[in-house]
Amino acid sequence: MTKSRVLLSVTDKSGLVDFGSQLVQRGYQLVSTGGTAKALRDAGLAVTDVSEVTGFPEMLDGRVKTLHPKIHGGILGIPSNPSHKAAMESADIEPFAMVVVNLYRFEETVSKPHTMEEAIESIDIGGPAMIRAAAKNHESVMIVVDPTDYSGVIAALDSGESPSFNQKLAAKAFRHTAYYDSAISNYLTQKFEGDLLSSESLSIGYRRVQGFRYGENPHQSGALYANSLNGTGLPQAKQLWGKELSYNNITDANGAWELVADMPTNSCAIIKHANPCGAATSGSFGDSYRFARESDPISAFGGVVAMNGVVDRGAAEAMTEKGNFLEIVIAEGFEPEALDIFKSRAGWGQDVRLLQATLPTRTSFISVKGIRGGAVIQQSDEDPSLDWVIATSKQPTESQMRALRLQWAIVQHVKSNAIVVGTESRLLGVGAGQMNRVQSVRLALAQAGDLAKGAVLASDAFFPFPDSIVTAAEHGITAIVHPGGSKKDQDVIDKANELGIAMCLTGIRHFNH
Repeated sequence: MTKSRVLLSVTDKSGLVDFGSQLVQRGYQLVSTGGTAKALRDAGLAVTDVSEVTGFPEMLDGRVKTLHPKIHGGILGIPSNPSHKAAMESADIEPFAMVVVNLYRFEETVSKPHTMEEAIESIDIGGPAMIRAAAKNHESVMIVVDPTDYSGVIAALDSGESPSFNQKLAAKAFRHTAYYDSAISNYLTQKFEGDLLSSESLSIGYRRVQGFRYGENPHQSGALYANSLNGTGLPQAKQLWGKELSYNNITDANGAWELVADMPTNSCAIIKHANPCGAATSGSFGDSYRFARESDPISAFGGVVAMNGVVDRGAAEAMTEKGNFLEIVIAEGFEPEALDIFKSRAGWGQDVRLLQATLPTRTSFISVKGIRGGAVIQQSDEDPSLDWVIATSKQPTESQMRALRLQWAIVQHVKSNAIVVGTESRLLGVGAGQMNRVQSVRLALAQAGDLAKGAVLASDAFFPFPDSIVTAAEHGITAIVHPGGSKKDQDVIDKANELGIAMCLTGIRHFNH
């Protein structure tokens, strides 16, 4: 028997011919299937078809090719084990020294328009079986699932294989199949059952996009991963300019991007330490940025800016004015003149990172928060846009209603307990993350200052007592929106009526912990 056989069956054929050539030069015999065999043979390499090894042709439209004892026996058999060796010789099974496999493109199929039949036919069966078999028997068989590892494999063969190298390849192989299966299981669960979070187990596949120098703090490691079945979001953004992003950059950019997606066109949002410190909408992105920055110029320094459109020259000039410093600007695009302006300011210490991304649609996704020993998982918080109830005798004006809707869009992106104060065009004050709602109200009003007079106020949850309504009235607030649902709702409404404040109830809470 020979130990020099390599089994190759790959969907991603990048680097395949060169790799196969180098294996042949080192005395390996190539065994392959279908398109992989054709690609190698067309390059002039000698290849043995799997059907020659098994004695059976491919059948069932290619569903059955490698599921045969002469293949899996050659992968799983341990040549140094006397009983294995005897059984393999008796069945005329030759071992494989290496298995090179990557899988059908299931993700690619389901990420574009497709039928259920096409999705099902994109589920690989023989590939994962061979990968898992080879990874299990990694002491005897080298398993290669990633074309980027080809050069490392050749180097290892030339220097002498090491157990640790095979172990790393085996661990990667199991990650490869686990990721693949997670995409399939989640896709089919959503199609056939509808709710991932009602299933008895949940496997979520993430693919590494980039590593960070550290996580939230220098002593923590961190990396960015993309969801296998969600094609839009920060992991898919394109960086057009600037130095490498950090963990905190990404989390703040995500907060700004999610917020501006909920705002009217020509809007700007500024995030600092996971909370909005500025938000505005106007006739131009330049004005929107200036108004947003005025909400809290101190916090805006070093912040992350998001714009729900294409950044033009005027917006770029506004963001690079003297005294400004921004970590990131994220938008749907940047006009060439705008890019040039940002790049020209780099020498002035304003080397901002520029990200281009697709504006998120308000569709639900799985939110995962790790805790020690597990995770808490939920659907993302998407506002169902219920009909609001005007609870007071005083009706909000059209202008006040526009202001209430804008501030309601903003408040759900503020850490609870969350209060925002603003107008129909901008955010004026934020009270974020306080242990009691009264303190959040005071902070938001203090930041708004004299501009609070005539403005509106939004709360992410109900008011348990009327005291916050009294405080709001003292500062000139004219209308309030909150979910309602407190035992004291009527007391709160009565106090609003007494003080001449219009009040709307949304029926939906937006805690953001």
